[in-house]
Order: sequence, then C-alpha cells, then structure tokens
Amino acid sequence: MDATLKSIPMDKKSSLMQIVPVMLCFFAMGFVDLIGTAKDYVQNDFGMSESLAGWLPSIVFFWFFVISVPTGILMNKIGRKKTVLVSLIVTTLALIIPICGNSLALIIIGFCLLGIGNAIMQTSLNPLVSNLISNDKLASTLTFGQFIKAIASAMTPLMVAWGANEMIPTFGHGWKGFMAIYAIISFLSIAVLAATPIKEEKPDKASGIIECIKLLGSPFVFLCFIGIFCHVGIDVGVNTYGKKILMDALNLAPMEEVVVFTTTLYFIFRLSGTFIGTFLLRLMSQKLFFLISVAMMIAAMVIFFTCTSVGAIYTGIALVGFGNSNIFAIVFSQAIESKPTERNEVSGLMIMGLVGGAAFSGVMGYAYDLFGGIGGAIAVISVGVLYLLFFTTRIRKPAA
Repeated sequence: MDATLKSIPMDKKSSLMQIVPVMLCFFAMGFVDLIGTAKDYVQNDFGMSESLAGWLPSIVFFWFFVISVPTGILMNKIGRKKTVLVSLIVTTLALIIPICGNSLALIIIGFCLLGIGNAIMQTSLNPLVSNLISNDKLASTLTFGQFIKAIASAMTPLMVAWGANEMIPTFGHGWKGFMAIYAIISFLSIAVLAATPIKEEKPDKASGIIECIKLLGSPFVFLCFIGIFCHVGIDVGVNTYGKKILMDALNLAPMEEVVVFTTTLYFIFRLSGTFIGTFLLRLMSQKLFFLISVAMMIAAMVIFFTCTSVGAIYTGIALVGFGNSNIFAIVFSQAIESKPTERNEVSGLMIMGLVGGAAFSGVMGYAYDLFGGIGGAIAVISVGVLYLLFFTTRIRKPAA
C-alpha cells in the first residue's frame, strides 16, 4: 500500500501525511454500500415483499437529498475538515445502533444515520481534497479516493456473510456483527483526521439554501447533477439487483455460491476500475475515458437483456463495475471546476444527486413486480446509462 500511496497524484499543495488520513476517510465512506448486501438479509428476516424491500436503500439515500445542501452551507461556517469529523461521528453511531438489538426499528434508525453521515461526508470530503490537489489532478485523485472507498465496498459482502455464519456475542448477533468492526475503523478515522493539520481555503461567500439551489439554474451544473443522479442509480441498482439478474436468468436460489459471488465480483471490478482510472486519467482526456466507460455499460445492458449463461452475466456485472467506477470523480470535478468560487455549494448539490440511489432502487423494485421479472429493473438502469452517453458530449477540458 505504501508504494501505491506514493504513486497517487500529488503536487506542491499536498503531502503524504495529509493524504493518508483523508484516504482513510474515503474507506469509511464505503461503509454506506452495506445497504445493498444487507437488503436481502433484512428482507428475509422480516418477510418483506420485493416492492417494499426495494425501498430499503431509500432509507439511506433519501438523506442525500435533504442533508447535502445544508452541509455545503455548514462548511462555509466551520470548515471542511470539521464537517468531515461530524460525518464520521454520525457514521460511528449508525454502525453501533443496529447491533444493540434485533428489531427492525433499530436497523432503520441505523440506516437513516448512515445516510445522514455519508451525505455529510461525501459533501465535505471531496472539496477537502481540493485543498490538497490542483485542478488538473483533482479527478484522478478523487478516483483514487473512490478506489479506497471501493475496498470497503468489496469487503462488505464478505463481512456480512461472515457475520451471518458466525454468532459473536461481543459484536452482536447474525449478519450485523461486522458493524462493530466498521465502527472501530470509523472511530480511528476520527482520531487520525483530527490530529492532521490541513490548511483550508478561506470560506466561500456566505450562502443560504435558496442561493445554493439557484445554482441548478446553471445548465452545466444541472447536467452534472443529473449525471451524478444516474451514476449512483446505476451503482445501487446493480449492487442491489445484480444477484436477481442471475437468479432470474438461471432460476437459482439466493444463497447459491454463484449468486452470492455476483456482488463480490461487482465490487472487485469497481475496485479495479478506480485503481486503473487513477493513472489512466493522467494519460488520456476525461472525455475519451468517460466515453469508453459508458460504452462498457452499454455492452453490459445488452448482455443483461439477451444472455442467460453465468459467464455472460458475470461479464455484464464486471463491465458495469469497471465502467461506472470513475464516473463520479469526473462528473464531480467537472462540476466544482465550473464554479471555483462556490465549490462548497456545488459540492452540496452534487451529493444531493446521490438521491438517485433511492430513486432508482425504488423504481426498479416497482418495475420488477410490475413486469413480473428482472427485465423491468434492467430497463430502469439502461435509462441512466443512456443519459451518461449524452453527458459525454458536454465534458469540458479541466483547467491546469
């Protein structure tokens, strides 16, 4: 890992001692992806229908719509680093509460706090990176942060399965046991970041919620907002319904090994994509890289609609994981570079777009039941992919 960290894009604004604590926060950011794996366990534990369970991710992602813009305003008052620390405290609580009992109410409270903490973190952590990295290296550095986040995401299905198979009274019962370990890591992130000196830019001009929302009146900012909305919708959709694509195609049971591996495969390729993208974004234009990424996802949609073998569906899952892995970093950097004096506010708007995770998942669950199969859910994902193809034509060359 040391060799990898030395190779990430840094410049005179940053130091390794500042980058490492920030990247640990990106790892904690990945804890939110537990919702995709936990959905099936919660659905099974409490006997939920597919339509109802499909809205479980909404409990997390709804808060991106509510919290993100106020967080952008909060950053102007207390600074980006302190705002990240607040997010980590909320995340720690979110991981502790569900293991205090076995009720659905505690799980929902935990998921809500996880959404609130992650919304605050994603809004404040990404702009904090811009204090350490120049504009021309921002996209590649954010991509490396997404790589670190993806490590946590890739671990989660394995950790949940471990918790489901082991009864550990010290950590909790059943699949929730792993949350105690994540809570410890989150607490460690608080301590390390708090001890790290980071010189921040002067706060952006004071803004209210109305002034922030008005930034969506900028055509390019609005296009970026919808881009983030679709990116997260695709991510949560495949994370949540990837197993069902395979189950429906081959009439398999949820706990069969080839089905369980689907989520892990997705995160492996998302992890690989963010790592490789860290370097490719320094060698080719953002526009070309974005186009290649979207082409991979289009190929995956064709596979999902037409193929019924394990190998083909695995290939489609891998293509979405790799192709969608760098979309966020490019769209986010494009957005905040377009409004350099209002980065906090624009960041809040972009993270508000993560509500796409709630919208896509809920609509996919409805489409699944309405059309009696996975085809309806795949169609919803395809709409997001087609929008990203359109967004490719709007990508700008970043300033140095």
